[in-house]
Order: sequence, then structure tokens, then C-alpha cells
Amino acid sequence: MRIVSICPSNTEMLAYLQLMPQVVGVDNYSDWPEDIKTLPRLGPDLSIDMDKTASLKPDLVVASLSVPGMERNIEELKARGLPYVVLNPHSLKQIGDDLIMLGELTNRKSLAEEVVRRYHETIHQYQTLAHKVSNKPSIYWEWWPKPVFTPGGRNWLTEISRLAGAINLFENEPKANVQTSWEDVIARQPDHICMIWVGVDSHKVKPDFVIKRNQAKTMKAVIKGNIHVLEEAYFCRPSPRLLMGLKKIAALLHPEIFPAFSNNEDSLYKLKKT
Repeated sequence: MRIVSICPSNTEMLAYLQLMPQVVGVDNYSDWPEDIKTLPRLGPDLSIDMDKTASLKPDLVVASLSVPGMERNIEELKARGLPYVVLNPHSLKQIGDDLIMLGELTNRKSLAEEVVRRYHETIHQYQTLAHKVSNKPSIYWEWWPKPVFTPGGRNWLTEISRLAGAINLFENEPKANVQTSWEDVIARQPDHICMIWVGVDSHKVKPDFVIKRNQAKTMKAVIKGNIHVLEEAYFCRPSPRLLMGLKKIAALLHPEIFPAFSNNEDSLYKLKKT
């Protein structure tokens, strides 16, 4: 089976199903796992080169609607008659459901079921530990600084926050993505600020970018030094790698309750095919 992924989170989903040997092309932003380095690149996820995609003669294109603007890719795939599936999960459960569906489409059903079983085991483990947290701090997740974009209530980061013994500052907003203002963030007074700019390497993001903003030094999070630059890949992409983000933020916020974090503990990826 020849598979093409045109979104980083989809490439990760395929990796968890041990399908990388069958992947023949990926978008420009896919950066995990290591196997993708030698694969043909098909352009940015918002403007995929469909001529090149078609030339790869895929049996399945794994597309996405996780970012506004990706609709154009779907329309072009449909117009060309290329076989495709669209993923657009907003919750941790939907990510698991999509893994099962992909497993069924690619003859990886038993592996998908085992990955998802262990995925939900980890979620349940952190749910149990989160109940031990008496004071749940609020987190402002910064997806983009200008204009300000942050996850709302219908987003996996609201779930990740709760599982880590915290509260998403904008969980009361009934959207997956919220455009707001810096003044609104200041008024809500978050306990922690987590900088995870979509598509930007964490090494290029600095706490000073927040500290220098208007009235930033009046914020609790800034006064206490609670500004965290985190890996975009662990928090912004709807794949099982979100559990790595969960483990990292939980250990950072409540080290007395949650296990210490290690970058090498992605046991779901290491499962063998069955």
C-alpha cells in the first residue's frame, strides 16, 4: 500500500501504526519520526503540490482539516479522484477513534487496538493522579501572539490541562480555537503561561517575547517566573504524541504528584506489529 500524509499530525498517526515503510510522501512540516527524512516533500500543509502527490500514485492520502485553509487540499484530492481520508479530531477520544479507523483501512487493526488501549490507560492513570491535586492552577496556552490565538473548551489542550491538574484559562470559550486580545489574557490573570507557537521551533521562542509586552509585568505568571516555552509538537498536533506533552506539563506543574518526564518514554511508538 502506498500512503501519502499531507499534515504532520497524520504522519505521526501513521508512525504509531508502524506504517512508515509504506509512506511514499509527506508535507514539508512533518518532522517525526526519523524515517521521514528521506521521503519526497509535497509542500506546506496549506498548499500541497497536487501534481507531485498524484505522481506518487498513492493508494491512500491521509488529509486533515485541523487548520483553516486545508479545505483546498480536500477539494483538489476529490477533483483528481485520488483516494483519501480526512482526519479532524478535537478531543483525545477522537484521536483514538481515528487511529482505529486508520488501522482498519491499512490492515493494522490489531496494532491500532493495542495502541489505543494503552493510550487510554495512560489517560486514565493521569486522570486518577489529577484528582489528588487540590489547587489547580490556570494555564494560558499561547498558540500565536499577534493576533492572540489560544485553545478553547472544545480543544484537546483543555483535556490535557485537566489531566495535568490544571485549568485551561479559556476553557469557558465553546470553540476549539479562540482569537482574543492580550488585554483579555491580562484580565484573566493566568498562573502559568505556556508558549507553543504553531509551526515555530521552540528554540526560536523566548520568554522575553512575553515579558516585554504591555503590562506583562503586572501578571501573576510573569511575577512568579511561570513562563514555559514548550515543544509545539507535543501540544499542537492531534496525535498520540500529545501524551508526551501531558507527561511533560504534569511533571512541571506538580512534580510531587506526577512521574518525572523523559523524552525517551514514548512506549506507544515502540509497540510491535501483531
